[in-house]
Amino acid sequence: MRQEYEATAAPGPGARQLHDLLVAVINATGAHIGALYLLDEDQRLLLMDAEQGFPITIARAWSRVRVNGPVPVAVALRERRLVWLADQEELARGFPGAALALPYHFSMSAAPICTGDADWGALLLAWPPGQAELTGERRQRIEQTCHRMGAVLSEAAGRGQPVRPHLRPRVISPYRGRQIDPDAGMAALDCLNGLPEGYLALDLEGRITFLTPPAAELLGESPSHLLGERAWEALPWLNTPEYEDHYRAAVISRETTSYTARRPSGQWLAFQLYPAPLGISVRVTPSTMARDPGHLMPDQAVADSRRTASSTLHSMLQLASSLSRAATVQEIVDLVGDQVLPVFTAQFLSVLSSDDGRLVVLGSHGSDPESIKRFNDWSRAGRPGTKGPENAAEPKFYASRRELREVYPPVVDDPTAACAVLPLATRGRPFGELVIGYDRPHHFTRDERATFTSLAGLVAQALDRAKLYDAKHRLAQSLQESLLPRRLPHIDGLDVAARYLPATRGMDIGGDFYDLISLGDECAAAVIGDVQGHDPTAAALMGQVRTAIHAYAASGADPGEILAHTNRLVIDLTPNRFTSCLYINLDLHNRVLDVASAGHLPALLHHHGGATQLIEPAPGLLLGIDPHAEYEASQVALPPGGTLALYTDGLVEAPGVLLDDAIAELSLHLGRLARRPLQELADALIAPSSNVDQRLDDIALLLLRSVD
Repeated sequence: MRQEYEATAAPGPGARQLHDLLVAVINATGAHIGALYLLDEDQRLLLMDAEQGFPITIARAWSRVRVNGPVPVAVALRERRLVWLADQEELARGFPGAALALPYHFSMSAAPICTGDADWGALLLAWPPGQAELTGERRQRIEQTCHRMGAVLSEAAGRGQPVRPHLRPRVISPYRGRQIDPDAGMAALDCLNGLPEGYLALDLEGRITFLTPPAAELLGESPSHLLGERAWEALPWLNTPEYEDHYRAAVISRETTSYTARRPSGQWLAFQLYPAPLGISVRVTPSTMARDPGHLMPDQAVADSRRTASSTLHSMLQLASSLSRAATVQEIVDLVGDQVLPVFTAQFLSVLSSDDGRLVVLGSHGSDPESIKRFNDWSRAGRPGTKGPENAAEPKFYASRRELREVYPPVVDDPTAACAVLPLATRGRPFGELVIGYDRPHHFTRDERATFTSLAGLVAQALDRAKLYDAKHRLAQSLQESLLPRRLPHIDGLDVAARYLPATRGMDIGGDFYDLISLGDECAAAVIGDVQGHDPTAAALMGQVRTAIHAYAASGADPGEILAHTNRLVIDLTPNRFTSCLYINLDLHNRVLDVASAGHLPALLHHHGGATQLIEPAPGLLLGIDPHAEYEASQVALPPGGTLALYTDGLVEAPGVLLDDAIAELSLHLGRLARRPLQELADALIAPSSNVDQRLDDIALLLLRSVD
């Protein structure tokens, strides 16, 4: 129960002073919600120590805030300034994630609590929509309160008795210190019990704290069954998300909400929710829906609106989760298009970006190519209203083609009949626009405007991550390409093809490598290997291994000696990093292969017009384990026209498939395709692994074919 929650661990003198100041500033500024945040000992988290007016589920959800997080109280403390958000749209523009989590209408301020160089916490206050503005008097009262709170905290710390934030937010009563007349309370109770309609009270947890006999009769349950319970839990026919959402909207926005619900008996009831200082007062009456079920009452229209809002919130939260995994602009556009357009019955969207001072379509969903070309041509022609996103600091909503024609004349030849133009910005700098379009006129409601504004913030953050990903990916690709051979040498009598596919996107760099080394007339060495890990260390070691093998091969060492020397180098350079390697000397004149392996997968040798042979030399330890390891070379005949395939495990590994079975399948695949030109053969062998989302590891493939 909430009373138990409030009663735990009575606060000390310093905390009581802070709580008195919290109640005083709430009353003095006319706020209906207030919260005191204090820094934890590590100075990394702001913990909600006390609150008034929050539904407890929301208070718990926002009880821990990272100091570096994108949340108003964190920004206020980091930047040591008062943050003022006049409405939901301002919250959505500055803090899209918070706006989606709190899809209600209210004004908010967040102010830092500091003394000198010391940071202590933050004060959060909220007002009903349209009832607050940041007047000089209100700002002064907030700042004075924060100053006094800082002094209390500083003095307590100076006494060696610092105020620590409570593990859970304490709930502060708005009647703190007031005397209640019991006779007046009994008179009010008698008055309510004498009225024919039903009345009940919900606390800030949504629990029923009081109900009149007529209310219990209308709800069809005894008072003992309902008291202390949440209405939507005690009454199964009210147990749907939109009913709880009505309650939260009344608490947070301080707006009267209403809806109708149908009892199992078939009777319709109308519920009207009125905000009260400690919760919600509810009026319950029989509804005319029972007499005229085809008529949509105003209350039902409100209910439908809240149901739509609840569905929209679910879709936006799902989208936010999906966007965190999107890596490219088109992925972001497609995700937003698939999840947002159906919810808002819109037909298409586009992401516009600044290109040489003009807006161009960077990505689109649902737009026809002709419309995109028409916009790009018009924008590049230097028409008015298209000079970059810096002129689009505020969202714009065009409800009809007539309104839109004023800023975009080509709309007369375009299917767009209405659209929302939403600025995209990160770190306060605009870089583009998100356009959501309709093929018929559309009136944008207040909730839609706020949700679209939040959506633009999420898309901007996702696009910023995508741009960072693109930069990192290009850097990773450049580094990977610099470590692999730019081109393989020409060897008389040998046709060569090579392929490399990384397993992951972004900055992950694999350690798979291949190489072909010319060792003189009709002699070469083929090498393939896999360094443990997917990071810069693995890539650096891979480059060093390649260089070492080149040097040892040029000295005339045999395959076993080359692997032994390289093994000792790997141990010296990077202990605890292991590398598999397969080294093959090709004597094209005598048609002999000298093969040595350091724990690598066997090569495949396809005989022209015949079978495929598994080349398995004497097994050797992975490089990097034992400095005294020795590697034995084996000789294999190289048939005329034979095709040799060297590969890493990414080509054959698959969930639930034994490695031997996978190699056997690759051998059969090679046999079926071996008559193809070598470059086509390489593409065909690697094609099943071309989807990056399905690869388990990097893939390196080196194919060699002896030719006359």
